[in-house]
Amino acid sequence: MSWLQKRCVVVPVDFSEGSFQAVGVAKEFLEKGGDLHVIHVTQPWNEHEIGGSWGQQTEEDRLRSIEKAIQEKLQAKDHEDVRIAIHMGSPPAEIVRYAEQVGAELIVMPSVGKTGLKHFALGSVAERVVRRAHCPVLVLRKKDQKKGKAKKIIDYD
Repeated sequence: MSWLQKRCVVVPVDFSEGSFQAVGVAKEFLEKGGDLHVIHVTQPWNEHEIGGSWGQQTEEDRLRSIEKAIQEKLQAKDHEDVRIAIHMGSPPAEIVRYAEQVGAELIVMPSVGKTGLKHFALGSVAERVVRRAHCPVLVLRKKDQKKGKAKKIIDYD
């Protein structure tokens, strides 16, 4: 067993492609027989939202729908052996709380990559998780994929 192998890894997902790719990366750090947890944190409906107080769907129905959607997405990527948790509240706080609760040894999550004013105004879930987590946090950075611009490759002798 490598020192990089962990018994319990947590991956927060927000339905972005990057968050589901993080599940695959997390599996590489998981020791055989270890537990891989996926958590999605949502906000409660308020009375003015569709589906809120005058909608047909209850909060419990919505949480079951979210869990089912995550299961389908994970199965499509061959990640069936994952424990799924759906929480309500502040994403950074709930991610850290859940990781502590399950005894996570690593949290793997993508970075949205906001900079400048957007980062200052909105903050970063990944940054807040890094600051509060009891265990190491691996923040994955998306590869630069600017359209229309080819990168130069320089060969060195």
